[in-house]
Amino acid sequence: MSAQPYDAASLVAPYDALLLVSFGGPEGPDDVVPFLENVTRGRGIPRERLAEVGQHYSLFGGRSPINDQNRAFLAALRADLAEAGIDLPVYWGNRNWDPYLTDTLAQMAADGVTRAACFVTSAYSSWSSCRQYRENLWDAADALPGGVDAAPQLDKLRHYFNHPGFVEPVVDGVLAALADLPEEVRDGAHLAFVTHSIPETMAATSGPEGGAYVAQHLDVAATAVARLEEETGRTHPHELVYCSRSGAPHIPWLEPDVNDHLEALHEAGVPAVVMVPVGFVSDHMEVIYDLDTEAMATAERLGLPARRSATAGNDPRFVAAVRDLLTERAAVERGEDVARVSTGEIGPLWDACPRTCCPNPRGERPALCGA
Repeated sequence: MSAQPYDAASLVAPYDALLLVSFGGPEGPDDVVPFLENVTRGRGIPRERLAEVGQHYSLFGGRSPINDQNRAFLAALRADLAEAGIDLPVYWGNRNWDPYLTDTLAQMAADGVTRAACFVTSAYSSWSSCRQYRENLWDAADALPGGVDAAPQLDKLRHYFNHPGFVEPVVDGVLAALADLPEEVRDGAHLAFVTHSIPETMAATSGPEGGAYVAQHLDVAATAVARLEEETGRTHPHELVYCSRSGAPHIPWLEPDVNDHLEALHEAGVPAVVMVPVGFVSDHMEVIYDLDTEAMATAERLGLPARRSATAGNDPRFVAAVRDLLTERAAVERGEDVARVSTGEIGPLWDACPRTCCPNPRGERPALCGA
């Protein structure tokens, strides 16, 4: 009897589509304030304040880089799947700008998609970085004629902050940034691992048992520092710091702010710093403004040699990690044993988020992709 031919399509069964879920961003100056109104809906922020915040975008032609980065990522992902022999349509839907999730799910339903895996461009656990996307998916599905029951079944792929395909490009980016520093300050450089600040209460309730948002970032930082020591023979001091704080001043958010941290490093006589945007998968606004523009200006003012390391972006290892997560979850849904890869001490996380995971700070709302 001859061997059965290799069928790459069977690797992704029962899924008949992949959905890239992202934040979205304005495509031009006229989009900026409407986009920010989408982002802050329900918070009562005056339009004048949104226009003030929108000035950040004016430095870049009124355009966020995130949509172009997602287009490039989609192209790379489709090419990676095709090279692996996997013929699977890949869709894209955003939380806050076109293409909106509601429109994308309507198109998927019209195309006859029955079950899709969802890859979210946010790697960590918290309400804003995980559960809110799951609520967005519910809202988009519920908006279809016939409601949620008429939508394709959606399964969110697991958190990937500690997947080698994400961590290895981050580490290599730090190595390149260190090598770019002047030789006389390189060995003493501190590493500032940077992520988006969130309210302390949200951080405290992140994950099923609380504290997951900070713990996951620290796990990646520890992995990166250990790998850097292997590569360079030196242990670089490091700290987790934050950027992009927003909201009412009286509400405590995670600190220290990256600019305050740079001030403290300078006062302590630190010779150089590498800012590592570990909380972001690509160079979107929080990276190109908060770090490349604002924090770099702070470092220059202080006379502190600084570099910013690369995000995972379109690194082939990160693109391939999506395929790995997809085929892993497909095997789980088929009832097969699965070997899950991860780095660090936390280990691979759940497939379906627990019901109590990352609660909405404004009250419970329905969400898809949970247990």
